[in-house]
This record gives sequence, structure tokens and C-alpha cells, in this order.
Amino acid sequence: MSSENQRKYFGTDGIRGTVGDEILDPQFVEALGRAIGTVFNDEKQILIARDTRISGDMLQSAFSAGVCSAGISVCDLGILPTPACAYITAKLQAQAGVVISASHNPYHDNGFKFFTANGSKLSDQQELTIENILSTSHKQHNKPNKTGQITVDLGLADLYIEYCLNIAKSVNNNKSLADLKKLKVVVDCSNGAMYRVAPQVLAELGLNLTIINHKPDGYNINRDCGAASKQGLVQLANVVRENHADLGVAFDGDGDRLILVDANGEIVDGDQILYILACEKLRSEQELPGLVGTLMSNLGLEKAMQDKGITFIRSKVGDRYVLEQLLEKKWYLGGEASGHILSLDKSSTGDGLVTALLIISIMAKTEQSLHELVKDFYKYPQVLVNVRLNNNLDSDYVLSKPIVKSAILDVESKLQGRGRLLVRKSGTEPLIRIMVEAEQLHEVETLANGLADLVREQGGS
Repeated sequence: MSSENQRKYFGTDGIRGTVGDEILDPQFVEALGRAIGTVFNDEKQILIARDTRISGDMLQSAFSAGVCSAGISVCDLGILPTPACAYITAKLQAQAGVVISASHNPYHDNGFKFFTANGSKLSDQQELTIENILSTSHKQHNKPNKTGQITVDLGLADLYIEYCLNIAKSVNNNKSLADLKKLKVVVDCSNGAMYRVAPQVLAELGLNLTIINHKPDGYNINRDCGAASKQGLVQLANVVRENHADLGVAFDGDGDRLILVDANGEIVDGDQILYILACEKLRSEQELPGLVGTLMSNLGLEKAMQDKGITFIRSKVGDRYVLEQLLEKKWYLGGEASGHILSLDKSSTGDGLVTALLIISIMAKTEQSLHELVKDFYKYPQVLVNVRLNNNLDSDYVLSKPIVKSAILDVESKLQGRGRLLVRKSGTEPLIRIMVEAEQLHEVETLANGLADLVREQGGS
């Protein structure tokens, strides 16, 4: 049995759920804090950041109490994006970093992401160790010799801001730095964790900015805005066109991914962003031994890399699995169509702001528009349908039904040699995701929606 299947609490990106449910009530969260304090138990502090959800303060209080009860001290970084916490943790060589966030999910969900002292995500073994502690000591734990303390240091955010500014300056020469100031950029902060940091960094570089969705109220994070919202991207495209901007940048709630919009209002997703970054590496004669996508990456990305002589491989869906492949291959560039981009030569984790800075810098250096940078990328028609399951219904149970298995085999047979079908369960939500990809959009839509209807009949809501 794989470690992934053994996990009870950890999904593909930390622990996530609806606030008030079993795994996100104060009692469990305090026990989680104790478990983290038990695993990371030397003299260094554990850093904690959060996004803008109304539940963040409550969960942080319970978690910090648990950590301190294990004798470990906590430093509150305040509201910061996930990659900022990862960077600051590594910069200070803190014991661990913790982000309280549910990424692109709505406000009533929340969760925990964890980073080691070098800013990387926990290993499978570390997650299993934490789970074992939780399963045996949810209510009982050893009393430590001391109690940890809670401090607040909002000023540590400046370390991340300086880091981002240095990245922008390092990849730009004097001419392109000046050209940055000519660019008009619309920034959608998703009413999330990027709402302060991103505008500050981009403004300090001299960009002509229009900022939207930067007034969080605890409830509006990701609500019809940001990188994961269709309505939000439509809004961003409209604002870009109305302001005659050069591009739009949309972050998700915790800032570890982004989606772009070009001057025409056309969406540029993670696959196209990877294409731009790869082409720039080749243009500047930098070594790029290979690129990692996922099972969801568009077939167009795979073929584009093949045409350019770049090895392309696919990981399971989830940036942690992209990272695993990159580390195994000793490569540095990979990501997901959803906007998680890993540039390990710049950052230890997915960073929406760093990726935005790289793309903006490429536009300035090449004097090409975002549309021009992706014009040679052929994107195969791809339809993704999410089927939400009824409460307490197991995804594996639905997918194991003979009628569903037969329908999946039928679609695969029809697409053989011409396209791809991917059916998988979500690692963070009660969803079954169905993706169909082929050359003809009508066929793709018909096959995806037909299979989704069948799955919905067998257990969807």
C-alpha cells in the first residue's frame, strides 16, 4: 500500500477541510499543533502565516496553543502568501513553516500547509509520522519540561519582498528594467494572501498598476475572483481591455499559483507559462535538460517540448508530485496547467508572484507581448468536468462500479492514438475529475459530458 493511501488527514497539499468538521475543529487543530511540536522539537521557532479567511485567527490560536504545549515557540508572521512563508522559513533556517490556508477553496474551507527548514514540503514519511502521533495521542500527550512562547513579527515580510525585488532585478538589465515601467498590468489579488505583498513589489518596480480584488473581508477570498475562478478571469479580461493594459495577473487565495490574461483578454494558463519560460531558457542559451508536467498538462505542451528537443515527463496531479520528479531528475522547471509553476532555480516551492515577475521580465527583455510569446503554442481542445459526490460517498467506490469502468474503457478506445482521457479523484475535495483531450472540440465535449453524466447518476450530487 502506498503512503498516499495510508494517509487519513493529509491530502495532496497538506490538510484541508471545512471549518468545524472533525479535522478542522479547535480540539483537533490543537492536537495537530502538539504533533508538529513533537516532530519538530529543537530550540528553533516554528513560523506561522495565514491567508485572509475569517477562520484563520481561530485556527492559528488553537494550533499555536498545541505547539506551545509541546514546548516549542511560535512566531506569527501575519497574513502572507504561502511562498513567502516557505522562503522566510528557509532564509531564517527556522524549525518549520506553517501556512493556514485552503488555497483556491471558498472561505468556509481552511487547512494547513507545512514546510521544512529548507522551505520544501514535508516528505511522505514525515506526514505519516504526524498522522501516527495524531492517531495515538489525540487527547493524551506527554507534558514537556517547558512551555513555548508566541511572538509576532510582521516585519519579516520584508525579507520576502526584498527577495522578489532582487529576482526581478537579477533577470533584467538596465534597459529592460526601464522597459518594465512602460508596462500596464492589472493584478487580481483574489482578496487573498497576496493583497498587500504583490502590489507593493510590482509598484516598487515602477509598473503601471491597476489592482482589483484586494479588499479582503474574511469571506470574499476566491469569491468570483482570482486564478481559480472562471468569473474572476472574465472580470480580469474585461478590466485589461478597458484599461488597454498589456496583461492581467490573477493569483489564487494563498498566492502559490497564477493565471495570466493577455492584452486581448485571452487566458494564458500554466502550460503556456511553462512554454514561455522554456523558450526563454533556450533563447538565452541556458541549460534546460527537461520539463515536468502532470497528467493534466495539455498535449500541446508535450509536443512543443518534443519539437524543441526538451525531454518532457508527466507526474501525478499535484505540485508535490511535480517537485518529486524534478528532484529525482535533478531538473528545475515544471508545473501544472492550473498555474502552479516550480522554478527551482528561483524558489523552493510554487510562487505566483515570482512567476509573474519572470514573465513580465521576459516581455520587457524581448519587447514581445504576452500574445506573441505564446502564438506558436498549439493548445489541444481539453474539457475538464468536475463531478461533486454525495456526502460520505467514496470516490473509489463510484469509480469501481462496472458500468463506470466500462464507460471509461469505451472512451479510451474511441480516443486511442488521437487523444487522452484522465479520470481521477480530487486530493482536496469530494470530486471526481474527468478530462478529455483531442483535436476536435465537439468530440471532446461530447465524450467528457457523457461520462460525467454517467458518474453523476452513480453517485454525484
